[in-house]
Amino acid sequence: MHFKAHKKRLLLWAINKLIMIKIGVLGAGHLGKIHIQQIKEIDAFELVGFYDNDAEQRKLASEKFGVNAYDDPMELINSVDAIDIVTPTLSHYEYAEKALTKFKHAFIEKPIANHVTESARMIELAREAGVKVQIGHVERFNPAFIAARPYFKTPMFIEAHRLAQFNPRGTDVSVVLDLMIHDIDIVLKVVPSKVKKITTSGVAVVSDTPDIANARIEFDNGCVANLTASRMSLKNMRKTRFFQKDAYISVDFLEKKSEVVRLKNLEGEPGPLDVSIDLGAKGKKLIYFDHPRVEESNAIREELKSFAEAIVNNTETAVTIEDGHNALHVAHQIVEKLKTSPAMVS
Repeated sequence: MHFKAHKKRLLLWAINKLIMIKIGVLGAGHLGKIHIQQIKEIDAFELVGFYDNDAEQRKLASEKFGVNAYDDPMELINSVDAIDIVTPTLSHYEYAEKALTKFKHAFIEKPIANHVTESARMIELAREAGVKVQIGHVERFNPAFIAARPYFKTPMFIEAHRLAQFNPRGTDVSVVLDLMIHDIDIVLKVVPSKVKKITTSGVAVVSDTPDIANARIEFDNGCVANLTASRMSLKNMRKTRFFQKDAYISVDFLEKKSEVVRLKNLEGEPGPLDVSIDLGAKGKKLIYFDHPRVEESNAIREELKSFAEAIVNNTETAVTIEDGHNALHVAHQIVEKLKTSPAMVS
């Protein structure tokens, strides 16, 4: 039986090796180059070429990676089975519409689009085309988050800080769409409830939109998420803390570390090496410290591999188009509320 199972796995592996997904990349900026590099390392993909509207970028990327550069995005779209959209957010809808109406699978960098009306239309187009669409919320594939996921039950308070040093790249959108949307997606993934209320505050320091923002998201089940994002920090930080009944979970997305502190009822007296807490009439609890093993991995490569697997196996993508739309919807509620923040209207 074991031998037959092994033969079946080998056969499936051989079949999958024969199914090469022809893919093209739209956008050869900083992140686009990383995607090109990672796609070349994924067996399921055949990288047909890429397009960038900057002729100099096309030339440099083509020489660096030895990949064919296209002068026309539609020519590239027509030549592939799937398209990877890594262009500025403002053009996501334009290229997604071109790809989906040509029945091409699409990987779209976060945020899914600039406006929720665009992402809603993209959902319709994807359903009509019957293709796979995955959104690039890469922190879902962060090994520290993956290691912590088995410990999540029902978080009731979440504190997230995503701080970055200033970089002109990305200031075409607010800090909410540039940085905070990562944490919005994570929170929506781990909280099994609908958003009830959002309050915000923010300040525009060097750009026309908030460069530092805070959002308090309240859910119907009582959970509260307090998210802070800044692109004016002196140091980088990407850390989120999750609090739930008898447990505290810390995920450092930047350092790729996870820590779990759990409480368990203590029967009798604690041992000499035990760490305990006396709750008075409620008794005593033991404190357990867990450091989940974090497997080393490249999150961008893993998300692109999962996209390929969804196409080959005809399964749902790891981060669906609806996930991208929902994160964008909450992000835009925050953006709209920030417009009335005293610091923004003064």
